Amino acid sequence: MSTRHFLTLMDLSRDELHAIIQRAIALKNSPMLHNDSLQHKTLAMIFEKSSTRTRVAFEVAMAQLGGSSLFLSNNDTQLGRGEPLEDTARVISRMVDFVTIRTFEHSKLELFAQHSRVPVINALSDDFHPCQLLADMQTYFEHRGDIQGKRVTWVGDGHNMCQSYMNAAEQFDFELTIACPEGFDPDPALMQARSQRVRLVRNPHEAVRDADLVATDVWSSMGQEEERLKRLQVFADYQVDEEMMALAKSDALFFHCLPAHRGEEVSAGVLDAPDSVVWDEAENRLHTKKALLEFLCKP
Repeated sequence: MSTRHFLTLMDLSRDELHAIIQRAIALKNSPMLHNDSLQHKTLAMIFEKSSTRTRVAFEVAMAQLGGSSLFLSNNDTQLGRGEPLEDTARVISRMVDFVTIRTFEHSKLELFAQHSRVPVINALSDDFHPCQLLADMQTYFEHRGDIQGKRVTWVGDGHNMCQSYMNAAEQFDFELTIACPEGFDPDPALMQARSQRVRLVRNPHEAVRDADLVATDVWSSMGQEEERLKRLQVFADYQVDEEMMALAKSDALFFHCLPAHRGEEVSAGVLDAPDSVVWDEAENRLHTKKALLEFLCKP
């Protein structure tokens, strides 16, 4: 049987993704289910980008399920001295049970996975952030039930989070409206592939109208710091604030993968509202990673 990887949501079936969400909810609600399911398993974490939630969630997930993890930056491996990625994959995958990688080019993940004996998990690349979408879907399921048939709006840059929402629209069967400035669109090929479920508009207020879920992210991601001033101007009309959320359904949820810049992509009032579920969304990174790791270690 070939090794299963999790580089995008499309690597698993709809049923498998739903099973992971339900297992994550069960693990969250019943600590007694933490039965050392990953005992004697080891996760290697190769991070070229900094991280708070992703790193903590993976390390705690392994510890709570009886396994262990080791964190590797470029300074900690021969990758920083020019070792071919293929060689690193061949060696590390003979010693550990999973590898999770946080990097820039998505092609690096694909190359590593091609030469790995063990499951490789995308902990974030410039193109996709599938682990975050597992947490987002768990959060919606917990608060509103199945997301099938719902109206979801993405406001902001058409980057990795937006593109992961496009895949989620296909896998979880919802309608996605994307509002982004011209020049910041998602990948055209992916737009075409998801055209039956995804539409693109320029006006964020139009996009948010009657939405069940509104999601956004920072306007300048890691590696885009030099573009920050330009992006602040381009995205000025795309802040999710109370006025914009009032156009969505009365029980609409607001999601943000964090870290957030209050006063830029989201107002403090929306992010810190008493009924904000952003903090549940962040916590669910832990539970979905537990469920994902359990799934990937099955024979």
